[in-house]
Amino acid sequence: MASITNSKHSEVNGDCVYTPPNMPSNKVTVVLGAQWGDEGKGKVVDLLALNSDIVCRCQGGNNAGHTVVVDGKEFDFHLLPSGIINQKCTSVIGNGVVIHLPGLFEELKKNELKGMEGWQDRLIISDRAHLVFDIHQQVDGLQEAEKGKNSLGTTKKGIGPTYSSKATRNGIRIGDLLGDFNMFEEKFRTLAETYKRMFPSLEVDIEGELIKYKEYADKIRPLVRDTVTYLHKEISSGRKVLVEGANAAMLDIDFGTYPYVTSSNCSIGGVCTGLGLPPKLIGEVLGVVKAYTTRVGDGPFPTELHDETGRLLQDRGHEYGVTTKRLRRCGWLDLVVVKYTATVNGYTSLCLTKLDILDSLEEIKVGVAYKLNGKKIDYFPSSMPELSSVEVEYITVPGWTCSTAAIRELKHLPSQAHHYVNIIQEYLQIPVKYIGVGQGRESVINVA
Repeated sequence: MASITNSKHSEVNGDCVYTPPNMPSNKVTVVLGAQWGDEGKGKVVDLLALNSDIVCRCQGGNNAGHTVVVDGKEFDFHLLPSGIINQKCTSVIGNGVVIHLPGLFEELKKNELKGMEGWQDRLIISDRAHLVFDIHQQVDGLQEAEKGKNSLGTTKKGIGPTYSSKATRNGIRIGDLLGDFNMFEEKFRTLAETYKRMFPSLEVDIEGELIKYKEYADKIRPLVRDTVTYLHKEISSGRKVLVEGANAAMLDIDFGTYPYVTSSNCSIGGVCTGLGLPPKLIGEVLGVVKAYTTRVGDGPFPTELHDETGRLLQDRGHEYGVTTKRLRRCGWLDLVVVKYTATVNGYTSLCLTKLDILDSLEEIKVGVAYKLNGKKIDYFPSSMPELSSVEVEYITVPGWTCSTAAIRELKHLPSQAHHYVNIIQEYLQIPVKYIGVGQGRESVINVA
């Protein structure tokens, strides 16, 4: 029998009990959106990246958009982790992300022009990440057109078709592009022919695409590695890792308002599968909650406002999509939604963003319960007709009717704003750790 070396054991009642090696004490910190996205995760990640060594994206593609303001300059990220602005921080695009290479290089160029420097030395891309091709984006648009009035309001960035290719196992990964190019070519031709049979009107310049991707292979090769091995080695050596979730829990393919969702798991499970990290390595899970609620695209939205207040939130909050430029639908804070996503994600703390957008309101409502057929329900409906039929029970609290934009300490918040924050903490039984009152990283109140 082979002997076991370098393990620990102890005798208990004469039995040999194996004790596993010590786990790293530096658990991974995760930032997740707690509503329908656009909560301000990018700013939170940018702030936390100042004390992190590595920042990772674990799922989604360039359908997500995070805005980070540094020294008055506005950077827009779609595929890049928001922490890439920090020159002391390595950025990782994990295996669960789907990557449109033309979009990635365009994003890098745009942010370089705004002053982002040295990214070549601190960007790592997983060899297991799947590629989004222009053909996927065309198919996305054609599928939406076919649905007509039942369209889902996708970003048409090809995300759904790419994850579909991944699931049906005719997807193409970064590693395929960097391997034998003849095999890559064969896979690409097969993929294109498959889609052309499904959509006869589809036009694909296969030869032109192959020429482009030969060039992309050379450009991206220095950035690619096995990120699973890399991350585990770095964590074992004591490096601090931060994970930036894209999209948000209510857009999760399993737990969101299906089918009005994205095509990936943007809840806590996506962190494990999208980076190859086991649950035991996850420590703090920070849920990012906007002080009101917004969503882009179609689907039920119980607390949506169609009145002057809704328009005020749109105007004051500059509520339009970073990726699509579509106007966001706005409504009151829905704590039923946040409680549900907290159940799924296990938030250890919260960051409440855009509190300052509520500054001018004399009264503020908060959704605290759902009723169906006049009776309170204790679950979040999975059926969209049912969710569309709920009646929201609100509590009304006084506003503070003064500016909070310059406040940097909790003690200086107006008492009514304190009360609003306390309602959220008490209802969810989760502490609010950060409060955002403006765009820049300096506009965050550290409650802890």
